[in-house]
Amino acid sequence: MNCTKHPEIDIQGHRGWRGLYPENSIPAFKEAIELGVNTLELDIVVSKDKKVVVSHEPFMNPLICSDPKDDEILNDKALGYNLYNMDYTQIKEYDCGTKFHPGFPDQAKIKINKPLLSDVFKLVKSYNSEVKFNIEIKSKVAYYGEYTPYPKEYVSIVLELLKKSGLMTRVNLQSFDLNILEEIKVQYPNMVVALLVDEDEIIKDKLSKLSYKPEILSPYYKLLNPKNVSKFKSVGFDIIPWTINQEEDLKYMIELKVDGIITDYPDRLMKIINAQSY
Repeated sequence: MNCTKHPEIDIQGHRGWRGLYPENSIPAFKEAIELGVNTLELDIVVSKDKKVVVSHEPFMNPLICSDPKDDEILNDKALGYNLYNMDYTQIKEYDCGTKFHPGFPDQAKIKINKPLLSDVFKLVKSYNSEVKFNIEIKSKVAYYGEYTPYPKEYVSIVLELLKKSGLMTRVNLQSFDLNILEEIKVQYPNMVVALLVDEDEIIKDKLSKLSYKPEILSPYYKLLNPKNVSKFKSVGFDIIPWTINQEEDLKYMIELKVDGIITDYPDRLMKIINAQSY
């Protein structure tokens, strides 16, 4: 499949291609690139030695990770596996790809570790790929100083890596944390920013709490309807909802004329788009 015929919809592989491959892993990103997604969506945290690690949580999620002795990580002990208290050499000892994922029964079981963001950049460069990056900085106030750096340092660490990568112009940063989003524009005003809106939040209310107008609104998809999509697009926002996996929902988002779609199954989205183009 090839999505170059459909530049009007930004096809974003959620955590790479979580439907079929371990989330936020090199195999998931590799397969998504080969499939032909426009954008890799991924999450980042920071290790004790200030490395930018690709992970949805700042701890080892017991649903997907096992400790180096193949022992089970108990749910009530998971927060003790704090990535911000581990050097990356320790983090990469954990397998986060061979456990059965009940939410994604077709997901391949591959022994993988959490990669560095720099590893993902190396992968993309090795393919000479023009793929873009939608990078979520995982953060909330309760994490500051314990599970993540405070926003000023956190954003600085991320931006330093992005500048060194040479890929800055192909990156947008997103977060649910307004303090992170404010800090991004302080430190790098030209960064394209996406405001993430959770399912229990109201888009316009959250938007009003931000001191500037972000380039992208990225709400939970069920918050969108024809009226608000039209309104937000008319004042210049790109709309990129998350995370849409079912065929009928994917088709509805296309009908709404959103600018991009974040999905665990980019193959499903591409199949729909290709079928509609003939």
